[in-house]
Amino acid sequence: MTTKQVRIAELAKENPKMAFTSLAHLLSVEELRVCHRELQGNKAAGIDQMTKASYQEHLDEHLADLDKRLKQKSYRPLPVRRTYIDKPGTKKERPLGIPAYEDKIVQRGLAKILNAIYEQDFLDCSFGFRLNRNCHDALKVLNVFIEKKYTNYIVDVDIRGFFDHVDHQWMMRFLKLRIKDPSFLRLIARFLKAGYMEKETWHASEQGTPQGGLISPILANVYLHYVIDLWFTKAVKKQCQGQAYLVRYADDFVCCFQYKQEAQRFYCDLKRRLENLTWRLRRRKRGSSLSDDSLRKMPREMETGSQRLLTSWDSPTIVGKVKADIFESSGKAAERKWVPNSKPIRSG
Repeated sequence: MTTKQVRIAELAKENPKMAFTSLAHLLSVEELRVCHRELQGNKAAGIDQMTKASYQEHLDEHLADLDKRLKQKSYRPLPVRRTYIDKPGTKKERPLGIPAYEDKIVQRGLAKILNAIYEQDFLDCSFGFRLNRNCHDALKVLNVFIEKKYTNYIVDVDIRGFFDHVDHQWMMRFLKLRIKDPSFLRLIARFLKAGYMEKETWHASEQGTPQGGLISPILANVYLHYVIDLWFTKAVKKQCQGQAYLVRYADDFVCCFQYKQEAQRFYCDLKRRLENLTWRLRRRKRGSSLSDDSLRKMPREMETGSQRLLTSWDSPTIVGKVKADIFESSGKAAERKWVPNSKPIRSG
C-alpha cells in the first residue's frame, strides 16, 4: 500500500464510525501508473480490444487522458464483454465478464482504497478474497469449531449466483456508511450500471457486481459484511444460550450451533431477513418436497446417509439461489450429551 493508503487504513482502524469525505483524488496519475504495472499482461481484451502491451505503447498519453476524465467526472466505464467458460464437474457453462483495459486500471485503484478501509472493519469470520486468508484457513477454523467446541448442529448455506444478483441500492447504502465522497461513490455506481455486451448487443445491469471486475470481490465482502457477518455477531449470537459460530468464505458460509432449537430459529430468522431485503423465495426439491407449513415449523427429519437433514430451502433474488441445510454434526461434539436447560457455556 502507498503511504496515503496506509494512513487511510490507520484512520479507519482508529475510528470505526469515521466516514471518509475525500478519496477520489487518490486516483492520481502516479497511482494509475502503479495499477497499470500490477495488472497481468496475458489477460483477454474487453470490447475495446486493448491489451496491456498496446496500452503501454503510449502510456503517458493514455494515463494523462484518463486522469483528466476522472477529474472532470466525465469518465464512463465501458460494458464488459461477456463470454462463457465450462463449469467444472458439470455440463453447464459459467458466464465470464471481461472489462476494458482502462476500466481494469481504475477498478484496481478503487479496490485498493476500499480494501484499506474495510479490512479494518471485516470480522474474523470472513475469509474469502482477503489478504493473507484463504479457504484452507476457513476449513481449519471450521474444524476447530466442530471438533473442539460445543457444536451439535450445523447450518450450511450456499449462495448461488450471488455476484449476478447484488442489489445496487443496498450496495450503495452500505458504502455510504463509511464513504461520503460523492465523486468516489459515483465511480462505483457507474461500474455497477455499465452493463455487458453479448453477441454485439448491450444488456443493462440492474443488479449484480461488475462481472470479472477487480472491484467485485471487495464489494461482495462489504455487502455480506453488513447482511450476514455483523447480523450474526451482533444479533444472532447474543440471543443464543448455547455457543454459536460463523465461518464465511465469500458467498458460502457455515453456522455452528450447540442447541437444535437455536439452529432452527436461525434458519427461520435468516429466511425472514432475506425477505425483508426484498428477496423473493423460490422452492426447489432436495431429497423430498417441503410444504409451506413445513417452512414455518421444523419439517420431519429425513435420513440422508450418515447425517439427518432437518430442513432445506432455496431463495433467489438479490443473492440468487440460497440453499440452507441444517444437520446434526458428526463430529466429536455430537457424541456428547447436553441438557438443553443447562447453564450456557460461553465461547472462548
